[in-house]
Amino acid sequence: MNFNFDLKEIFTVFMVLFAVIDIIGNIPIIIDLRKKAGHIQSEKASIIAGIILIAFLFLGKSILNLIGIDVSSFAVAGSFILFFIALEMILGITLYKEEDTNPMTASVFPLAFPLIAGPGSLTTLLSLRAEFETGNIIIAVLLNVLLIFIVLKTSSRIERLIGQNGISIIRKVFGVILLAIAIKLFATNVKILFT
Repeated sequence: MNFNFDLKEIFTVFMVLFAVIDIIGNIPIIIDLRKKAGHIQSEKASIIAGIILIAFLFLGKSILNLIGIDVSSFAVAGSFILFFIALEMILGITLYKEEDTNPMTASVFPLAFPLIAGPGSLTTLLSLRAEFETGNIIIAVLLNVLLIFIVLKTSSRIERLIGQNGISIIRKVFGVILLAIAIKLFATNVKILFT
C-alpha cells in the first residue's frame, strides 16, 4: 500500500473532523458527565474513541452492509441521539439516566460513543475516505484524538476559567448548533432514504 503524505490533506481532514466532533462545544456536556460520574477516564475515552473512528474508517461500510443498514439510515439514527443531547443542553433537562453514570461506563458511553465517535463523525469518515488518502485520514484522526485527550484532561481548569455563567451560555449556544447539525443530518439523509 502506497502512502502519499500530504500536509494539506491532513489539515483539511483534521479541520472537518474537528468541526464535526466539536470537542470544544462538548465541554459543557463533559463537565456535566464529570459531575454525574465523579471522574472521567480521559485516556480511556480518547483511546476508545480513536479505535472506534479508525476501525470504522476501514470496516464501516462493510459492517453496515452486513447487518443490512445503509449509511443514510445510520446517519438518521445518529441525528436522533444528537437531537436529544441538544435538547438536554438547551432546556437544562436530563434525559440520560443519572444512576447509570459511573466513571467506568461514562468514559465509554456516552462520552467515547456517541459524543466523540458519533454517527456524525463516523459518516463523515466514510465520505472523507472517498476523497482523501487513508494514511492522511488516520493521521488527522490521531491528531483529533490527542486534542480530545487534552480537552478532557483540562476540562475542570477550563470550567474554572470560563465560570458557571460562561458554561451555561456556551452550553445553550452549542446546544442550538448541535440541534441544527442534528436536523441537517436528518434532513439530508431522510431525502436519500426516500428517493
